[in-house]
Formats: sequence, structure tokens, C-alpha cells
Amino acid sequence: MLPLATNLLATAAGGVVGLVLGLVGGGGSILAVPLLGYLVGVSPPHVAIGTSALAVSGSAFTNLLTHARAGNVKWGCAAVFAAAGVGGAFLGADLAKALDGQKLLFLFGVLMVVVGLAMFRRREGLGDPNVRLTADTAQELLPLLLGIGFVVGILSGFFGIGGGFLIVPGLMFATGMPLTFAIGTSLVAVAALGAATAASYAASGLIDWNIAALFILGGVVGGMSGVALGRVLARRKRALSLLFASVVVGVGVYVVARGIIALA
Repeated sequence: MLPLATNLLATAAGGVVGLVLGLVGGGGSILAVPLLGYLVGVSPPHVAIGTSALAVSGSAFTNLLTHARAGNVKWGCAAVFAAAGVGGAFLGADLAKALDGQKLLFLFGVLMVVVGLAMFRRREGLGDPNVRLTADTAQELLPLLLGIGFVVGILSGFFGIGGGFLIVPGLMFATGMPLTFAIGTSLVAVAALGAATAASYAASGLIDWNIAALFILGGVVGGMSGVALGRVLARRKRALSLLFASVVVGVGVYVVARGIIALA
């Protein structure tokens, strides 16, 4: 593929992920690996995963600024969850790099199918908006934040994903915070876990820096478009989420099928 076509596809792929994130919220980054691997043509699979992790981290940081200005981030909970997750992410990345690339893609496809099916469940927005990590609440909140954060970090590092679809319900379960705060707070962990995973892959020379930069650029533009379009389609948010869940399942089945063929 010519360099110009590759660059355009990388930017477009980032735009698609950004658009989805703007429209339906967390979970869109799970499309990054298949888009980079099958549309843009990034190979081997480990490079696609490492590049995806860097791109997802950059996109999450950009979106975090918006949520922070809106006051949707519980910084104490975010810091503990992210710190535990970073340790897990390094472990997960090391495990993934030791695994055959085609087997890793096959497992990624299976994860996509599971995540897509889970997205069909409606997430409740109720919770305690005043929950905070303090000396009084630490005994109750710390064990859950550390434990869930570490496990999510392993999965994030292993698959090179932001893990927002796991972090958001994890934060809600650990702290009882409402969905809006969980989404904003999760972006701290998504950015941190993506950066940790990317650092591990970068140390092994498994990142395409040019593609990552173009992907992030496309993601910023796509994200702004998605937010604007989301306001117009606000009453159809649930329908959009279900459509996206169907796409995730469909792409996951495709990745699994490709993996079976490659491993046969």
C-alpha cells in the first residue's frame, strides 16, 4: 500500500473510533486494533496492538480534559485505580508479547464478542455523586479499587485496549458512583493503562509512531464530530449504543474467523 493511502486510512480509522466515542461513550477503542490491523494494514499483530495502546491513551487524555472541566472526575478514586492498573498493564503486556500474534488476535476477537454482547445490557445511572476516597472511606473503597484496577490493567495490557468498558462498571461497583462520574473518572485509568502498555511495546520496538500520531489526530476530529452529532441524536442514544454493540460483535466474529483460518 502506498504511504499516502496508509496515512489517509490511519487518520480515517482514528476518526471512526473518535466518532463512536463521541456518540456512545466508552467502548469505541476496542475497534482500534482490528481497524489498524485489517484496514490500515499494520503488521505484525503485536505492532497493531502496541500502536493502538498509544493511540487510545492519547485520545483518552484529550477527552479527560473535557470531563475534568465539567467536574466529572473523582481524582482520588481515579489515582488509586490507575496506579493498580498500571502494574497490571505491564504484566499483561509482557504476557501478550510472549504469545503468538495470530493466537493473540483470535483471543482479541473472542473478547470483542463478549464485550459486544455485554453492551446490550442497559447501564444504570443511579449512585452516590458525593462518594470520595477519604480516610473514613478508605477501608471500604481501597481493597476494591486496587483489586479491580489490577485485574482490568492485566486485560488492558494484554489486549492493548483502553479497557473503558471494564473500568466504568468496575468503578461503579467499587465505589457506587453514578455513571456520569464513572465515565469521567475512567478516562484517567484509560490514559494511564494505555500509556503503560504503549511503553512496554515501545521498549520492544513494537509501535508505528507515524500511524499512532495520525490515528490520534483523526480521533480528535472524529470525537468532536461525534459529540456534536450526539447532541442532535440525543433521543436515539440507546439505539446507537445497540447498533454499535452489534458492530462490535460482528467485527469480533470476523476477527475470530480470520484467526481460525490463520491458525489452521
